[in-house]
Amino acid sequence: MNFKVKENRVEYNMSKIVFIGAGPGDPELITLKGKKFLEKADLVIYAGSLLNPEILKFTKPDVELYDSATMNREEILKIMVKAVREGKLVARVHDGDPSIYGALQEQLDFLAKEGIECEIVPGVSSLFAAAASLKRELTLPNISQTVIITRPKGRTPVPESESIKELARHRTTMAIFLGVQHIDSVIKEIQKGGYSKDTPVAVVYRASWREEKIVKGILNDIVGKVKKAGIRETAL
Repeated sequence: MNFKVKENRVEYNMSKIVFIGAGPGDPELITLKGKKFLEKADLVIYAGSLLNPEILKFTKPDVELYDSATMNREEILKIMVKAVREGKLVARVHDGDPSIYGALQEQLDFLAKEGIECEIVPGVSSLFAAAASLKRELTLPNISQTVIITRPKGRTPVPESESIKELARHRTTMAIFLGVQHIDSVIKEIQKGGYSKDTPVAVVYRASWREEKIVKGILNDIVGKVKKAGIRETAL
């Protein structure tokens, strides 16, 4: 039998906002769809403090670029809405995948009220890039079939039922974002939750970037190793 596969064509010149997960850092880890939208976008807003600047090489020469690190939320939304109403294609570029700790929903809710069309292009999370760099599977038979993705409390509060200590009681694979600057307290909470001191742990700094660093150890010695490596941010 002969089968015809219909090509999935996307109208890239539409006036709308596309949220693009640019991946963990390596510019080759952006999806083909994300890259195509980036190449066609008239205006791009990106997280300059987190995004690998090499990603921006995919934009066209006359693109309007805005670094969201120097803007507040109101400014970002105002620029996006104005551009769409002028008939422009807007790319809002997030690092990793925007569905995890990306402040995505508040933007979508606002744009929905404004009647602005949006599309989301998923990206490769730093979690999966870190697992690839470690050459480890996150789910193993007879060890863990569950992965908990979480973060410690900071400026954003965390319900007590979702504290590191409470989640650690499940004894699953744990992936902790936004916590390396609080690694002392994070490790203490993990141990209070029931993990033994010799539990294997790894800290991956800037997974997939050229400057990637990997620190391996056990719960009992990882804090000292991470501090010695000088890792204070942007690590899983």
